[in-house]
Amino acid sequence: MRPLDAVMSLFRRRRRPMLRAQLALLYSGFFLCLLAAVLLATDLLYGHTAARAPANVAPGADQVGDSHRFEFAPAAIGLAAAVVALTGAWWLAGRFLRPLRAINTTAREISATNLNRRLDLDGSNDELADLSRTLNDLFARLEASFESQRRFVANASHELRTPLAGQRTLLQVALADPEVSAEALRTACEQALQLGDQQERLIEALLTLATSEHGVEQWEPVDLDQITEAVIAGRRRQAERRGITIDAALRPAPATGDPRLIERLVTNLVDNALRHNTPEGHVQITTDSVGGEARIAVGNTGPAIPPAEVDRLFRPFQRISGTRARHPDGHGLGLAIVHAIAHAHGATLTARPGPEGGLDVEVTFH
Repeated sequence: MRPLDAVMSLFRRRRRPMLRAQLALLYSGFFLCLLAAVLLATDLLYGHTAARAPANVAPGADQVGDSHRFEFAPAAIGLAAAVVALTGAWWLAGRFLRPLRAINTTAREISATNLNRRLDLDGSNDELADLSRTLNDLFARLEASFESQRRFVANASHELRTPLAGQRTLLQVALADPEVSAEALRTACEQALQLGDQQERLIEALLTLATSEHGVEQWEPVDLDQITEAVIAGRRRQAERRGITIDAALRPAPATGDPRLIERLVTNLVDNALRHNTPEGHVQITTDSVGGEARIAVGNTGPAIPPAEVDRLFRPFQRISGTRARHPDGHGLGLAIVHAIAHAHGATLTARPGPEGGLDVEVTFH
């Protein structure tokens, strides 16, 4: 904004009447209109009474004096009433706006580092109290959001720092040995490359999470069953190596959304079902369409999950100790990405522990 525009904007804000002045004028104006109506009614009544006065009164005998007294009295009464009305209305508006000023002052003091403070209107139960409670709920959500963001940044930093520290240690050990063999150097380089792959997968997952939380920019028709079939085909060999059976019942399930994000959602669901499974376990995958809504359901066998802990699995870097241990191929972002993609598409995501352990996840695209 140019300096001239900023000055003009400030000037316009300065010229705008205060809310207290507006209320005072409104209250006093209503009172004065009511008073004018009463005086008008009195004048009409007085004139009607004067018209019925005795006829033996001499015409014009006392009309001048009465006329002067009648014109002065309403003017004096009106002036006094205007002063009283403005003064009372100003005081009443100030008293009415006092809680609002308290809300405004407290809200200005609350910031990103002081979100634990709340508004308090001393137990009142009116519209301003409702506004206070609404703002308190907003501040609570902002506090939770900032706290979640701080935890996310700390966890992401830790996840990125761990492979970096491992790479540095490998290279330092290899270089510190003056008699290191070529085979040892090759092994150290291969391990460093593996740690680099972990960093790359983590960064890709973080970028996918950020992209999905940003929302869907371009909607396209997608075949959920075909995407799922392609993902399963790429995971068959991995499942066979671990002795895990994949049971798939894929029916046509047309949907609309971002094909790349939906493919990532299906991939993460299938990978999660394979990764957190038991040897010789099984995975059930179904796709169908009911009432024009495409649905995918993925369930697996695995360790038992407490129902109260299911929601935590869909938060970034959250794991349940003792049931879903850290996996070398995962960083705790798979289900968080699923949740973000489903939310971006307006889809309904439900999850519950499986009857034989594991997790059953269902995503319905509307």
